[in-house]
Amino acid sequence: MKIITYNVNGIRAALKKDFAEWLKEIDADIVCVQEIKIDEQLVDKALFESLGYESYWFSAQKKGYSGTAILTKIKPVSVQKGSSMQQSDDEGRVLKANFEVNGVSFSLINVYIPSGSSGTHRQEYKYKWLAEFDEYLENVRQEQQNIIVCGDYNICHKEIDIHNPKANKKSSGFLPEERKWLDDYEEKGMIDAFRNFNKEPHNYSWWTYRNNCRAKNLGWRIDYHFVSQPFSEYMTNCQILSEVVHSDHCPVLLSLAL
Repeated sequence: MKIITYNVNGIRAALKKDFAEWLKEIDADIVCVQEIKIDEQLVDKALFESLGYESYWFSAQKKGYSGTAILTKIKPVSVQKGSSMQQSDDEGRVLKANFEVNGVSFSLINVYIPSGSSGTHRQEYKYKWLAEFDEYLENVRQEQQNIIVCGDYNICHKEIDIHNPKANKKSSGFLPEERKWLDDYEEKGMIDAFRNFNKEPHNYSWWTYRNNCRAKNLGWRIDYHFVSQPFSEYMTNCQILSEVVHSDHCPVLLSLAL
């Protein structure tokens, strides 16, 4: 089974860059998309159906902003929009689908964690969001131990995950409090799938459009699959597909033996 996470920075913009053709070629079972920037009513769902995907969309109330979607060739048992965190739900940031495959049930949570880079008020909101998400995830754990939480976390965890850690030590996305949240996240049994298979530096999933940073590979690794410990036995590989260009992010592919 192949599960992809991808911040497309606008689904309409990505489709203009042959996103649909890439979807057909990569042939993933499930694709979790963030920053869709579209109202669900405007989505051409027939296009995704033609590629074999049922699609579930959770749009932000603000037009052209945020939002998440799950494209899946495997029919979910159920889908839940939101986490009951009001501002988060208004921004379409958490979308959960429950699956059962070959007798194994699991919950797949697609997240788009807020960025705090636009100002102090958003950074404070980001910390609040992280604390509330901890509570949400704990509630999910009460019902399901097999969990994948994938998406754009807007946090680089370790120095290896960012091209210039010294210069960015005071940057949103690499602040000590954010990095500690991921430390605690792992201590609670969530496994960084990519780092489970690849310990090498210079692996990034986002590059600013400025100063030709992508060509120079001056990036940040902020897109993740975190897999709960009980479910980790099914992981077989996790790859950053840095050559795929529809966005300032690139997709990350998790493979499972299911």
